[in-house]
Amino acid sequence: MNMLIKKPLLGCIADDFTGATDLANNLVKSGMRTVQTIGVPVDQGVQIDADAIVVALKSRTIPVADSVSQSLEALLWLQSLGVEQIYFKYCSTFDSTPAGNIGPVIDALLKALNSHFTVACPAFPEAARTIYKGHLFVGDQLLSDSGMKNHPLTPMTDANLVRVLQSQTSRKVGLVDYSTIAKGSQAITKKFIDLQAEGVEIAILDVLSNEDLQPIGQALSGMPLVTAGSGVAIGLPQNWGLASSIDSPAISGFDQGQGSQAILSGSCSLATNAQVESFLKDGLPGFCIDPFELEKGADVLGQAVAWAQPLLGQKPILFYATAEPESVKRVQESLGTDHAGQLVEKALAMIAQELVKLGVKQLVVAGGETSGAVIKALKIDHMTIGPQIAPGVPWTSATVEGDLIHIALKSGNFGGTDFFTDAFKKLND
Repeated sequence: MNMLIKKPLLGCIADDFTGATDLANNLVKSGMRTVQTIGVPVDQGVQIDADAIVVALKSRTIPVADSVSQSLEALLWLQSLGVEQIYFKYCSTFDSTPAGNIGPVIDALLKALNSHFTVACPAFPEAARTIYKGHLFVGDQLLSDSGMKNHPLTPMTDANLVRVLQSQTSRKVGLVDYSTIAKGSQAITKKFIDLQAEGVEIAILDVLSNEDLQPIGQALSGMPLVTAGSGVAIGLPQNWGLASSIDSPAISGFDQGQGSQAILSGSCSLATNAQVESFLKDGLPGFCIDPFELEKGADVLGQAVAWAQPLLGQKPILFYATAEPESVKRVQESLGTDHAGQLVEKALAMIAQELVKLGVKQLVVAGGETSGAVIKALKIDHMTIGPQIAPGVPWTSATVEGDLIHIALKSGNFGGTDFFTDAFKKLND
């Protein structure tokens, strides 16, 4: 029997699975009891006792029409729960192309909400994603000079977010620059009004530090739709009288990890390349997934399982298709970008299924597309958010075939060089 529960306050739509856990992590840290679902629940009448709900979609790189459709479906479900504000979450590197999907989804959500103004702010200072004069920086580099310029699906060759977003929408895009942000929430609110008077419907926000997120959050109070990376979420819970707490139920009640440990890496980002290299240099076991072997029909799954079996339970083991940009380009030119990606995702997802059958209960997955494929293969429908491993990456837990599994979904760009080994230490210490 369902007990009477309070309506959730914030309803979030994330365009990939790693992004969803990234957002949920920040909401939990900032004082919101948060539940993450994988897609819109089949049982749409289910009641959820939480302050925030994050719907994880795999919509970042699918056809625009499908991305819009899935996002609107999530919106309708969240509205049925009575949420007060909608949050559309995309990557802190604004992963998109001139065709979408960020702009078209924003357009569709604004229309569905009968709203005419929102913000766009992928900044996440804790993960070294900042915005100045509308230009997105990754660390000390412009986005267009970072490893994102070679992303196999969404190459980002322009750091000017006003220009990038304007190419994806017919709505006028403007900027709230840092001179306004530094003056606080009232100045930001006034700038919103001024921009709307100029016909602006989407405003890029400058952000240089976490301290900027609090006044921004205050200025966003009551706005029907917020679009952002996970950083902006840090400043929103205060609008409902919630505050950061190390005693958050989602963290304090989180179970310690048990069982064998494995890593599945499909991301080809510079950060993940460095993480794979560090893991292998430490003498830890790794199995390379070759897309050309997959295309030939080789029994890569059987080979991977046979390799893994004698190693499980000793040390973490790694399965990786991660490669340098030049290698990725050769694969894409030979097999096609989409086909190559699908081959790798399917292979890693099938390996994940076999690993769980073999007793692996601690999984780290690197890459948004890979994470989506793995979560779907394991038939996970919701996740409990646990402790942070690195900025933007928490451990989560889920039930798979009746067993508790711990799983960390890592955006390709996140985490330090030793992330793979550090992750398990954080869960088990």
